[in-house]
Amino acid sequence: MERTPQNSIVEIRDATQTDLPHLKRMVQALAEHHDDVPQVTLEILKRDIFGVIPWIYVIVAEAEGTAVGYVALCPLIQLQMGVRGIDMHHLFVESGFRRQGIGKQLIEGAMQKARELSCSQMSVGTHPDNLNAQAVYLACGFERRDSSHPSFALRCEQRCCAAELVKMGSSVAFAA
Repeated sequence: MERTPQNSIVEIRDATQTDLPHLKRMVQALAEHHDDVPQVTLEILKRDIFGVIPWIYVIVAEAEGTAVGYVALCPLIQLQMGVRGIDMHHLFVESGFRRQGIGKQLIEGAMQKARELSCSQMSVGTHPDNLNAQAVYLACGFERRDSSHPSFALRCEQRCCAAELVKMGSSVAFAA
């Protein structure tokens, strides 16, 4: 989408199923921007946004009847503290609609959604070299919180073997 309508009226709203083709295109564009190979399909988006157990919340910016930007939000929790949060997983605005405040409107829409969901905080991460995004987040009131905590991942098709934990002398407790 290469047009640049400077005076378009933009509506910030929850995504609907009719937005799915536009969302797929924008998710793919963001992936390609980060040199990722997009694998998202309409079926995956439908499952994750509108499924029996929705996995994410998506808010779109609509101009001239078409979604031209989106923010995808993933729930977080600190269960022991009774605190809900939300992670701004994606923020994207079509190139022809950038530098018009739409990204900030999407962030405001995300904060409204976070409040509706009784979240006490919203987080976002960005590449260390993405200084423009960092400046926007700071201007919107985010506080910088660089982290050096260890992080781990395990593919769900792999098995975590309890016998290996015993061999290592682990005292990790698992509840059944």
